[in-house]
Amino acid sequence: MNVGISYFWFMRIVTAPFSLLWKLHIAIVFLLTTILFYPLILPFLFSEKSKKHSFKFFVAWSWCVRIFCFYFVVKKLDNPLPKGPYIIIANHMSYLDIFLMPSIFPKNRFLFLGKSEILKYPLIKTYFKRLNIPLFRKNPIKSAKALIRSKQEMKKGWSLIIFPEGSIPDVDLPKMIEFKEGAFQLAKSCRAPIVPVTFTNNHKLLSDPSHVFGPARPGNSYVHVHPFITVDEVKSLTKSELKDKCFDLIKGPIAKQYPDLQD
Repeated sequence: MNVGISYFWFMRIVTAPFSLLWKLHIAIVFLLTTILFYPLILPFLFSEKSKKHSFKFFVAWSWCVRIFCFYFVVKKLDNPLPKGPYIIIANHMSYLDIFLMPSIFPKNRFLFLGKSEILKYPLIKTYFKRLNIPLFRKNPIKSAKALIRSKQEMKKGWSLIIFPEGSIPDVDLPKMIEFKEGAFQLAKSCRAPIVPVTFTNNHKLLSDPSHVFGPARPGNSYVHVHPFITVDEVKSLTKSELKDKCFDLIKGPIAKQYPDLQD
């Protein structure tokens, strides 16, 4: 046991400089592509009619991140998608989850319903506030307004992506934490199908930037697109049953690959 722990920390020390360099590379790619796409996307965000045309630029942006950071998406499961609009829910283990989504699901335009903390980044703030939906979890009134806006956007034909864990878990990745109920309340209210998605290794490709020497490297990102949950099933299940069903579906590939982390 002690030998195993010693080897683990030895490898962390050896690989830490390479991980840091790779995070710097990703930061440079992200900054340069943000500056490149900013003047292309911004003009489309000032009216409802033109906003829908901005999505193709986010798909291109996602592909740029994938290409220049050498991330290759491998779909271990690739089930058909329902007719939009729908709600995509996924586990959250890395900022890479966000960067990859537009190029994984390029055919039906979507918005992110995500935590408001992202608004502190100047350039990203403009994109996020005008196109996506910030969620202020500590403010019940603003949270309710975010759900109302989500319904409005779905009526306009936008799908939604929600990470129901609410944030990237602090410990024991890729073990998942309990889902919040907002996504499932929204699905029932809008009578929208749900597409569950599992990421299994993005935490190894890009750890939280605040963990300076945490793992980061190029490689394959493994994604499972599960069979979607139909509108009829969304209607027939309670909010709690729907939440548990989605949690178990998304957890499945993680539990299989990392049995030691499961309860």
